[in-house]
Amino acid sequence: MWRVELSRICVYCGSSAGASPNFAEAARALGELLAGSGITLVYGGAAVGLMGVLADAALSAGGRVVGVIPRHLFGREIAHPGLTELIEVGSMHERKLKMSELADAFVALPGGLGTLEELTEMATWGQLGMHRKPIATLDVAGYWGAFHAFLGQAVGHGFMKPENLGLIENVASVGELLPALRAYAPPQVAKWIGAEDT
Repeated sequence: MWRVELSRICVYCGSSAGASPNFAEAARALGELLAGSGITLVYGGAAVGLMGVLADAALSAGGRVVGVIPRHLFGREIAHPGLTELIEVGSMHERKLKMSELADAFVALPGGLGTLEELTEMATWGQLGMHRKPIATLDVAGYWGAFHAFLGQAVGHGFMKPENLGLIENVASVGELLPALRAYAPPQVAKWIGAEDT
């Protein structure tokens, strides 16, 4: 039986706060949950937007927070000064790789293109068998519903296998998140559309 141990969770989220207060409330609740559960938060290292709310909440609740930030973004994406650890890397590619190495699971709060890109890259790596770690979207105010509908459309058009819809769990509330991650079972499916099952 596949068993998921959660000691460090990587969270992707916006460097903006978004239009709804629900987004910041969810980020705050998630930071508090991780800290209260003894789980280290791994995130993009910024002090702004949902990223800052998330980190501040985890730190205020006594949690451990590790940020990973590219050196060239220090001017625009302001690094958080109070983290447990801040790791500087040379590029966005190195950032994603380092965060993936540090984490046991991946969670996406609402965010823009950067959040979407990080989420889908980790799902792609999972589809290719490069990791077997759980991935979830936290569907605050229905934010991720259209994204999951799009993935269903990709299956309908023959660009994804239906089993791979299980690569990303869509979770409705912060309270459901850790049980969903711990219950994750990696899809058992051939990597390519049209490939013979092995």
